[in-house]
Amino acid sequence: MQTKLLPRFEMESAPSPTAAVILLHGLGADGHDFAGLVPELDLKGCAGIRFVFPHAPSIPVSVNAGYAMPAWYDITGTDLVSDQDTNGIQNSELAVLALIAHEMERGISSERIVLAGFSQGAAMALHAALRLPHALAGIIALSGYLPLADRLHIERSQANAHTPVFMAHGQGDTVVPMQRGVETRDALQALGYPVEWHSYATEHNVIPEEIEDMAGFLRRVLPASA
Repeated sequence: MQTKLLPRFEMESAPSPTAAVILLHGLGADGHDFAGLVPELDLKGCAGIRFVFPHAPSIPVSVNAGYAMPAWYDITGTDLVSDQDTNGIQNSELAVLALIAHEMERGISSERIVLAGFSQGAAMALHAALRLPHALAGIIALSGYLPLADRLHIERSQANAHTPVFMAHGQGDTVVPMQRGVETRDALQALGYPVEWHSYATEHNVIPEEIEDMAGFLRRVLPASA
């Protein structure tokens, strides 16, 4: 059975885009959370990009007293790695893969697609991209971490073994402590992934310097001439 596409909205940096960035929002937000990011990105020299902002379904979230909110999976504790919601993560993985497949059906090669996310969305971007059987242009993880990390060496796909990974984290982040990001960076590098790491004097948010660095990454992995 084909996975139903998540509700989403889109923005294009130029007519007839030949590349795509799928950006997954954080816990409790929705796809509109990063709509303002696109105009701030310096994409001179980039291909025309379709930015896809999906909305996660609302589910009860244990760490927030069981209140329902947009989430890619349940979180049971503030350390983020104890008693992880494997089923929820895998269900969202299928939803993300369906979005990638949809872009490919629209004529964009997987090698011209970047999977990105913030916070819980960054966790999903890392989880899904590293298991994807199609090579991507790049992976962006902002203020995130790798869930189910102990399974990656078994479940990972060689298709993205050399895909550039952009990781960025606030040094004062108390929602996803930077140590979680550092642990993910080190684990990925130990497996041979090319990780570009950035840390900033900020908390659980995205700042102009980070946007500038992210735009530089997009210009490198999605050049117009490719």
